[in-house]
Amino acid sequence: MAIYCFTTDDGATAERQFPMGKAPKSILIDGHHAFRDFQAENSPKVAGRGWPMEPCVASGVNAAQAGELRKFFKDQGVPTDVTTDGDPVYTSPGHRKQALKLRGIHDKSGYY
Repeated sequence: MAIYCFTTDDGATAERQFPMGKAPKSILIDGHHAFRDFQAENSPKVAGRGWPMEPCVASGVNAAQAGELRKFFKDQGVPTDVTTDGDPVYTSPGHRKQALKLRGIHDKSGYY
């Protein structure tokens, strides 16, 4: 699933998840038509995005493993808050890079 941005005529932007490449051109949000907003999708500051990045669902774990992941980060010297759902909260791009590297996760969009 990928996250896509949609903006209404009054400027409100909302994010919705759809299968990769299957996002519609427009959706209804509270009875208002919202159209796909490619500029917002590529902006570093979109509703719900930016820093701290919360939560990062893509690098999350099962909710039952949240405490284990929190302890792993602390033991490795990169303290990271993990939500009860098991999703890490990264405070900066550098923090995110360190935390992902510890787990062997490479983000091709992370430019490193």
